[in-house]
Amino acid sequence: MFHSLTDFVRDHQQWAAPIVFALAFAESLAFLSLIIPAWGALVAIGALMGAAGGSFWPIWIAGALGAAFGDWLSFWIGTRFHDRIGGWWPMSKYPDMLPRAEAFMKKWGVVGIVFARFSGPLRATAPLVAGVVQMPLLPFQLANFGSAFLWAAMLLAPGMFGIKMMF
Repeated sequence: MFHSLTDFVRDHQQWAAPIVFALAFAESLAFLSLIIPAWGALVAIGALMGAAGGSFWPIWIAGALGAAFGDWLSFWIGTRFHDRIGGWWPMSKYPDMLPRAEAFMKKWGVVGIVFARFSGPLRATAPLVAGVVQMPLLPFQLANFGSAFLWAAMLLAPGMFGIKMMF
C-alpha cells in the first residue's frame, strides 16, 4: 500500500502535503495507529520530495499539524470516554496497560507527551491517557504541538535535505 502511495506522490506532488497530513494524523491517533504505521511512508515521501526539488515547508507543516490533530483527538477521546476506555481493545486485552500508562502520565506529565511522540508504542496512547488522567489542556497542547513540529522535521528532513545534498 505504501509503495503505491509513494508512487502516487511522486507523480502528483501537489497531493504531498494532504497525504502527509493524513498519514501523520493516522500515525498519531489512538487505535488507528496500530493499523496504519505510517512513519516509513513519511520518510519515503520526504526523500521523494527532496529528489523532486519540492519545498520542505508545506509537507513539514502538514505533517506536524496532522500529528498534533491526531494527538488532540486522542486526548479528547480520553477526556470524553475516560471511564470506558479500559473496556476497549487493546486495553481490554491487556488490563494492566492502562494503570501503568496512567502512572507514567502522572509521573512525567507534559514531558511524557514529548517523550511519547518519539516512541512508536507510546505515540498514540500517551495523549489518550493524558485525557483519561485529566491533564490540563494548555500544557498538553503546548507539548503536543511543540513535539509534533520536531517529530515531523525529524521524519521528513533527512530525506528532503539528504537527497538534495547528494545531487
